[in-house]
Amino acid sequence: MNKTASTICLQESSYFLEVYLDPFNNRIRVDDYRGNTRLLLEKAEELVLQHHAEKLIIKGRSEDFLFFIEKGFQSEAVVDRYFLGSDAHFFSKFYTPDRKRNDHWITEDGMIHSIYQLDTTVEKTFPPKEYQIKKADESCAEELSALYSHVFQIYPTPLHDAEYVKKTIQEGTIYYVFFYQGKIVSAASAEINVFYKNAELTDCATLTEHRKYGLMKIILQELERELKRNGIFCAYSIARSLSFGMNAVLFQLGYSYRGRLMNNCYIYDKLENMNMWVKNLAIC
Repeated sequence: MNKTASTICLQESSYFLEVYLDPFNNRIRVDDYRGNTRLLLEKAEELVLQHHAEKLIIKGRSEDFLFFIEKGFQSEAVVDRYFLGSDAHFFSKFYTPDRKRNDHWITEDGMIHSIYQLDTTVEKTFPPKEYQIKKADESCAEELSALYSHVFQIYPTPLHDAEYVKKTIQEGTIYYVFFYQGKIVSAASAEINVFYKNAELTDCATLTEHRKYGLMKIILQELERELKRNGIFCAYSIARSLSFGMNAVLFQLGYSYRGRLMNNCYIYDKLENMNMWVKNLAIC
């Protein structure tokens, strides 16, 4: 099967579905829907069978909570104010025993507990003057893809491909990067949902030898300022649940833990659980 992800929209007389087909991660995600929930769910599950997906994720509205629970879904995470101010539940259903199995849950719960004991005072960090932050443009695509290839052996989206990175920039994804001696050493992006006025802060990567200066915190704060300038106040980020550092960064920047997506995507070197963190930029 083709491993290239794609978004399709299905319009019938009684429902609309926007579906992200993600064969690389063996999952299907419903990003938006309206209309007859019973019929649109039947269609989504048809797609699961057709594409041999192991996991179905639906970004559901609060008013449909009990419907999805009755249909065998679980609410794995919540994003406050995702839908123009209304909360989104990330409902999931698993279709193979292995996809539902988890050996790290207790460890990951303990990590969240530890992170919530951390000092939330964010000191203003100033990296050495050799480090320069800037907003990336299309000319940075090659270097960005090289950075992601170096940091991540496996990544859930094709950021190893410079053309893909360039395409995301053209479509409105914002990247901020740190340069050191003319080379990109740290980067992150904000993937914006223009219609619902939210953004996912993602694609966070720093070369190992440059991680002691708090570059990622500075980049994320710069992305937040950019989002606020664009009238976007719902920010969320999904971090590897076994990465203490990235989860701690988000907590110390004022993000709140909102759940865990089990066996969600292939990243780093395996299929991983991902923690959801959410922040209301309007009150910070």
